Amino acid sequence: MSAPVPDPDQIEKDGEAPASTKSLFARLSAGLSDPVLRALVTATSVSRVGRGVFLAVTVLFFTQIIGLSPAQAAIVLAVSSGCGVVASFLGGWLADRWSARRLAFGFELIGGALLAAYAFVGDFASALLLASLAGFFDTLGHSARSAIIARGFAPDKRVHARAVLRTVTNLAIAAGSGIGAIALALGTPEAYRTVIACAGVICALGSLPLLRLTAAVDAPARARAKVLHTETGSIDTHATAAASAERRDWNRRSPWRDPRYLLLSGLSAIFGMQFGVAELGVPLWITENTNAPEATFAVLVIINTALVVLFQVRASRGTHDIRVAGRVTMIAGWLMVAACLVYALAAGLPAWAAIVILIVGMVAHTFAEILSQAGAWGLSFELADPVRAGAYQGVFGMGFSLGALASPIVVNATAITFGLAGWAMLAGIFLASAVGIWAIARRATASELAPAAA
Repeated sequence: MSAPVPDPDQIEKDGEAPASTKSLFARLSAGLSDPVLRALVTATSVSRVGRGVFLAVTVLFFTQIIGLSPAQAAIVLAVSSGCGVVASFLGGWLADRWSARRLAFGFELIGGALLAAYAFVGDFASALLLASLAGFFDTLGHSARSAIIARGFAPDKRVHARAVLRTVTNLAIAAGSGIGAIALALGTPEAYRTVIACAGVICALGSLPLLRLTAAVDAPARARAKVLHTETGSIDTHATAAASAERRDWNRRSPWRDPRYLLLSGLSAIFGMQFGVAELGVPLWITENTNAPEATFAVLVIINTALVVLFQVRASRGTHDIRVAGRVTMIAGWLMVAACLVYALAAGLPAWAAIVILIVGMVAHTFAEILSQAGAWGLSFELADPVRAGAYQGVFGMGFSLGALASPIVVNATAITFGLAGWAMLAGIFLASAVGIWAIARRATASELAPAAA
């Protein structure tokens, strides 16, 4: 599928090979000439290594070292996600009022310090408190970064930036997981706590490159409600009236008053439950309903990570165009239908056949993930009011957080409970949400073309 606007990376210059023949790292390096993207990539690569270390050891640290029950560990993780729901909108809201780069730096520095503090956790109460604070500040930082992307790049470069950052994130988390394996191999409390403390420090260090960003990524300064006349010292009524008008316009542009964007956020949150299918549904399905060995899930994770790294940037080209974004989301919907039904077929088969079927399902699932993310980024940027970019990105992120909270319940209540029929239910949910997103994109395109036709 070709983009409606030629991609600069596909144009041969000075005898260079086209982008399709370049290696992954060559394509990533070519995009780092932009100073904003370079700073974000540096920050992401460092901080996500730390996050990967932490993700690899968290659950076992809670259960085997601290002594939490599986139910208590689940509560800690759920509350952390719940705090992220609130922080998603708040981070964007703050980024519309103050310096997004300074906020992102501060939030991520604090978030790293909180992760390091996990090394000193000894009971359920302290784990719950730290998880809540860490989840809150991590999401605040993510929302501030989204505002930076919305303002720091031209419309046709924002989705590309997101794709590059997601690719870097996957590589960094994979590297961090490898480091976390050291603690898993040693298995001692000291090893776990040392690795966790180091992970927090790495995350904190990842905030430093954000200081290299310029004020161009911040929201424009807003007028004050009261302005003193420069000569008489009296209040300038004209300036005050202008500031009041600006404030009314500011409130009118709230994402909460944009039904189309709220619907887009809700439908994207529903489709975003596909991450819950991969993280919860597939491993439970393997262990409880198939003859495939448990280690199969590790193979599927590797396949997923490799495909995202190889194809996310390439698949995101052109999705700043609303029509393309809607189209790739529709394709993602059909791929999720195929993935759900293929996963279901693995039940009852011999081990080797189940492994093959699960791999096929994961390939379809991963490409659905890649395309749905590309479409979501394009629509979330292009259908947002640029004046309130931070708040809009915050609302969109909040939707994904809500989807992440709901996904374990939905996946368990469908696929895990009802088997083939449940997988079919899930397939219908994903297809319906994709159709809804496609309809929004199509209608938005029609409304843009109508004035031109007139």
